[in-house]
Amino acid sequence: MALLAVLRRMGRADLTSHGFRPTFRDWAGETTHFRSEVIEAALAHGIKERAEAAYARDDLFDGRTKLMETWARYANAGPAKQNVVELAASKKAV
Repeated sequence: MALLAVLRRMGRADLTSHGFRPTFRDWAGETTHFRSEVIEAALAHGIKERAEAAYARDDLFDGRTKLMETWARYANAGPAKQNVVELAASKKAV
């Protein structure tokens, strides 16, 4: 809801936040070293296994903070230029 509110304040009703959470989850799981528990806590996901949840006392705040700082650096870095292939403009009139 926070991302949707930002888009509304930006006057971008033409955009949606759909897919943001799974994109973050995929990025964190595939490209970082953060534990799954930290990633799931950052997404505010609860622990489904009751016995495991009963012993989970830590809020993983330090890990979540570092994860979000890593995400901010990634999100602000812009496109990976090594993956961009520039195409020359065609000389033919279309």
